[in-house]
Amino acid sequence: MTDQIQPVGPRLNERAPEFNAPTTAGQKTLDDYKGKWLILFSHPADFTPVCTTEFIAFAKRHDDFAAMNTELLGLSIDSHYSHIAWMLNIKEKWGVDIRFPIIADLNMAVAQAYGMIQPGASDTAAVRATFIIDPEGVLRAMVYYPMNAGRSVDEIHRLLVALQTADKNQCAMPENWKPGEPVIVPPPATAEGAEARKAEGYDTVDWYFSTRTL
Repeated sequence: MTDQIQPVGPRLNERAPEFNAPTTAGQKTLDDYKGKWLILFSHPADFTPVCTTEFIAFAKRHDDFAAMNTELLGLSIDSHYSHIAWMLNIKEKWGVDIRFPIIADLNMAVAQAYGMIQPGASDTAAVRATFIIDPEGVLRAMVYYPMNAGRSVDEIHRLLVALQTADKNQCAMPENWKPGEPVIVPPPATAEGAEARKAEGYDTVDWYFSTRTL
C-alpha cells in the first residue's frame, strides 16, 4: 500500500502556525491580529534591491489594506536593528514610510513553521512567501515567489478583495476577478439541482457554470 504523502508546513483552511516574535514594533503574536485580516510576508534579506521594491510597494498600499481591516507584517532572518536601519534608509532615499512591523526571525522559528525556508533556494534565507490569514486565525491563501522575481502587491490586494467578497456573498471568483465583475454561482450538487439551474435566473452557460452580478 502506498504511504499517504503528508503536507509539510502550513495548510490552507487550517489554523495558521502560532508565533511569538520580536518585531520593529515590539513583540507580536498571531492572537494580536484576532478580529483582523493579516498579510504575513517574508523577504530574503534587508538592504537588497528586489526586497526594497516590494517593501515600497506594500508601504504605498498600506492605507488600501487598512481600509479592508487588514494588517501587514513583514519578516526576514535579520535582526530588528537591521530592519530599523533599512526602514530609515528607505525613508531617506525613497521618501517612503514603512508603517508596518517587521519580524526579526534570527532563529528561523517563524520561517520554519510557515515553510518559508526552501532548501532548493536557500538554507539561510526566507523565500518571498505571502500568507493571507483571516480574522479567526485561519490560513486562507499562500503564494511563494522565487528569490530573483519580486511579487505583485497589486495581485495580493486583488486576492484579498476576492476572498473577502467571496466570503460575504457565498460565491466563487473567476480568473482575475475585480470588483464590479460577475461572480460564479456554486454549481448544484444534485441531478435535480442541475435540471433546475437554468430556471433560477442566473446567467447560465451550462448547469455547472453560472454567474451573477453582486
